[in-house]
Amino acid sequence: MTLIFSISCSIAVSVLLKLAPRYRLHIPQIVTINYIVASLLCIVLLQPHPAQLLEPAASWLILLALGLLLPSIFIVMASAVRHAGIVRSDAAQRLSLLIPLIAAFAIFKEPLSLGKGSGVVIALTALVLLLVRRSAGAKAETPQASGARPETTHGVLTSALLLLGVWVGYGVIDILFKQLAREALDFSSSLLVAFVLSGVIMLLWSAMQRQRWHRHNLLGGALLGLLNFGNIYFYIRAHQAFPANPALVFSAMNIGVIAGGILIGAGLFKERLNRWNVLGLILAVCAIFLLVPA
Repeated sequence: MTLIFSISCSIAVSVLLKLAPRYRLHIPQIVTINYIVASLLCIVLLQPHPAQLLEPAASWLILLALGLLLPSIFIVMASAVRHAGIVRSDAAQRLSLLIPLIAAFAIFKEPLSLGKGSGVVIALTALVLLLVRRSAGAKAETPQASGARPETTHGVLTSALLLLGVWVGYGVIDILFKQLAREALDFSSSLLVAFVLSGVIMLLWSAMQRQRWHRHNLLGGALLGLLNFGNIYFYIRAHQAFPANPALVFSAMNIGVIAGGILIGAGLFKERLNRWNVLGLILAVCAIFLLVPA
């Protein structure tokens, strides 16, 4: 059940970001409130010990990088969901596992097995196919039917760049969290500091923009924070429930989010995929099976 809750929260985040323009939710404001709520939930449920981070070995440079990247990638993800749809955005996010894997081989000199090498090739192929969009000359689906913008050349390029941004952004964040784990820092404390720094940075940015706050943004941000933290919290609980089989949790999470995104995207928002996108999704699932830790 914990894994199902984590998958549901992850998909619900994408749905909320997709619906944000419809309900006039201001993305930077709801992202700011999201991190405030997530910080409070982290304190209550994970009971971190941030005093550990005052030790000389603490990597504040990594924590500062996370403080900048976490809110930034949320905004990029929101734009990707709006332009490219939930299905492809969720798939790009899940395929970001390829980046820390490449870093493990290229930077940390881990051995490359045949299975993981095949997974890298298949994952890269899947990503390219997910980026394929119908050309501007093709008949575009109406914005009313799909919730997406008309298929112009500019729109195609924007969608591709945003999906690449999602892929790279989440991949770099994964590397940073893995580096924190290598340094044996308390995960809950690191997560709390990253949330707090993200919230402070977004508050400062909003203050510089002199934005007027609205109650519906506060409510939307609180819901986003609940879902965002729920995704992380239940994912941790799932690993605790299956300590001997982390690959099961990892693969089920990624495949579950992709499958759920397809159902929600097609059923609720009428998102259409071309045959290359469909092939890319199939290859993405195959790649995840090959890339999960043995």
